[in-house]
Amino acid sequence: MKTLEVLFSPPEFVALRQRDLSDSTCVVFDILRATTSMMMALANGATGMIPVTQISEAIALREKNGGLLLAGEREGIRIRAAQTGSIDFDFGNSPQEFTSDRVRHKTIAITTTNGTRALQACAGAKEILIGSFLNLQPLANWLIERSPEHLILVCSGTHEQAALEDTLAAGGLCEKVWRHYAEEAVADSAEIARRVYSSMQSDLLGAMNHSQNGRRLLANDALRSDVAFCLQRETLSFIAECKDGVVRKA
Repeated sequence: MKTLEVLFSPPEFVALRQRDLSDSTCVVFDILRATTSMMMALANGATGMIPVTQISEAIALREKNGGLLLAGEREGIRIRAAQTGSIDFDFGNSPQEFTSDRVRHKTIAITTTNGTRALQACAGAKEILIGSFLNLQPLANWLIERSPEHLILVCSGTHEQAALEDTLAAGGLCEKVWRHYAEEAVADSAEIARRVYSSMQSDLLGAMNHSQNGRRLLANDALRSDVAFCLQRETLSFIAECKDGVVRKA
């Protein structure tokens, strides 16, 4: 029997790591902004993104490969030399930073507060896909065609709590694949996410006034435009997969 469920927040990552995910497909959402940034970097020609949880891991990778670029944030702000003890990161976590002239043919290590943690929590899954509003329909098409036995939508959250924007995206994907999963195999969490999306889908930007992360970004003049950018729907036609520790076009 096929199953569909949604995980809303980081405290659920611990249990996820302990599960047998060998027959599961995980889709990770960090709408504001890590998974959106990964999609944009790949769209503009990056060869891959390496998600790591710690700043020190990114620095160690850079020391092994001088051509590697570094991206990441803490509290939403680009990581600087004061935090690394040596160098500024090349990028923050804004999807608009990853332009083709900066990322084409480059590999980028990325560390963010929640998104990279969520990806690593899915490490044992059969497949790990990158979720965003930018490519929700291609993602749904891929899932419908492959029909995974167990589909887990993982919301990265904000700090240790659920994030409205991730719940909305997970709900949007639930809506698109709903009829392909028997009702008795659909968790209440998927029903909740789907209903939240249904009630707010007509004004996603307005919904961000009710999002902790959305309000924080909207209050920052330098980051405000990222919110609307990340809520664009169906601007990309490909999907991305995290395999062997690297996110690439699938």
